[in-house]
Amino acid sequence: MNNPLSIRRATAADMPAVFKLVKELAEYEKAPHEVIVSAEDYVRDGFGEKPLFGCFVAENENDIVGISLYYWRYSTWKGKRLYLEDIVVTEKMRGAGIGKLLFERTMQEAVDENCSGMMWQVLDWNKPAINFYNKYRARLDGEWINGTLDISEVKQLLNA
Repeated sequence: MNNPLSIRRATAADMPAVFKLVKELAEYEKAPHEVIVSAEDYVRDGFGEKPLFGCFVAENENDIVGISLYYWRYSTWKGKRLYLEDIVVTEKMRGAGIGKLLFERTMQEAVDENCSGMMWQVLDWNKPAINFYNKYRARLDGEWINGTLDISEVKQLLNA
């Protein structure tokens, strides 16, 4: 990569660009209809008094070309863990080592925050991502089944 690239902590002003990358990821995962948040939600939830997530951005010539969005979770068995929600690199910049830089910066955040480890999910059909994580000797667990309830379902169940 010949252009200057930097990895830095995201700011509230970066959230429109972060949101654009999230929408690009949703298209790639064939689920654009699943995105129900906005860039304004990111600002409110990530930069208020009690931020719900952290985010690093990869910037190339003043353009945000990648993100790593994470948050902390607590395991009853392992304690504080960093949960990597998404790494996204815009399609035109994939293969340039940006994902590696973002992942390693996020790994450092887990160390800096005194976490017991990192966790994330990857779709079973996303072979490029699986191959990427395998390079780090990550354990990809096929044993656990994900559970999800949307808030409309929660409300319906509670009112039943």
